[in-house]
Order: sequence, then C-alpha cells, then structure tokens
Amino acid sequence: MKWTFTLALLSTVLLTSCIKSNLQVIDEREWLSQERAVVVYADPYCDYFVVQTYNGYSIVENWSFTTYNGEVLYGDFSNWGTRTIYNRSRGALMRVNIKDSWLSYYTAMDGLAYYCR
Repeated sequence: MKWTFTLALLSTVLLTSCIKSNLQVIDEREWLSQERAVVVYADPYCDYFVVQTYNGYSIVENWSFTTYNGEVLYGDFSNWGTRTIYNRSRGALMRVNIKDSWLSYYTAMDGLAYYCR
C-alpha cells in the first residue's frame, strides 16, 4: 500500500512538472535580408492570396493561418514550390506554396480567380 501510494505520488509530481515548450526563436535579421512582399488580396474563403514584390505579383497557396490584406511577408517569392516564409506583421513563420510569380496585377487576379473558383 505504501509502495503504490509513493509511486503514484512520485509519478504525479514528475509528470506535472514536465512542460512542453512550443517557442520558436526567429532570427529577424536573416528573414529581413530576403525578398519583401505585401499581401494585396486575400480572401478568407480561399486558400490562395496575392502578394506584391519588387519583381511583380505572386500567387501563393496558404498552408498556415489566414492572411489579411496589408500584411508584410519575407521569404523567396520568385521561385515555385513549397517553402517557409516569415510573416512580420504577426511575428510568425508560415508554410506556403508559391504557385506563380513575376506576374502583372491583372494576370495575378486572373490566376487567383482560376485557383479560387
């Protein structure tokens, strides 16, 4: 009886003292040296949004949280594929898929209409 009580008490103390930390340390200097983009069109009912970069507009598929117009992002928006970008407006990392890049505004809007039927 003593052994069971002692074991239960010990396991309770050990298991409640364990804390999982989900803190991500983001080195802003590294991200701010990459390409800057501003979200110019985002629809909460569609997984795609359009960003404006120095090289034109890009269509981005969002695999993370919802983005809003005016948010500032940093990352590689000039090449296709899946990547992690930095949302400076929220101070968080996002997982996205770049569908198309170096577009004009009207071509980007047409592409967005195609993806968000």
